[in-house]
Amino acid sequence: MHELGVVFYVVKDVKQVAEENAVEKIASVTLQIGEVSGIVHEYLIDCWNWARKKEAVMEEAELLIEQIDAVSFCEECGEEYSTVQYAKICPHCGSEHTYLARGNEFLIKEIAVY
Repeated sequence: MHELGVVFYVVKDVKQVAEENAVEKIASVTLQIGEVSGIVHEYLIDCWNWARKKEAVMEEAELLIEQIDAVSFCEECGEEYSTVQYAKICPHCGSEHTYLARGNEFLIKEIAVY
């Protein structure tokens, strides 16, 4: 379960931002997570709910998740398409010369404070 390790890094970064800005309580943290990042949202939330209670500044912080859809780009025809639906084969021209354009991200988008 790498979600716990991910949560530790998010907590560390959020605590650092809170300290640098003299914030006493975090209300929520919004993450943007790619559809094919390998992160299981339910596990991440479980880990978050455990870890946030260990830090006074984050005790009540809610975790919000925004999914970034996975999109691939075809180098042959220049079209984009849904990676999850079509995988490596471009549905427009049948080419395998494709790459993941987005959908593997893991970003802290927003930290809301009281």
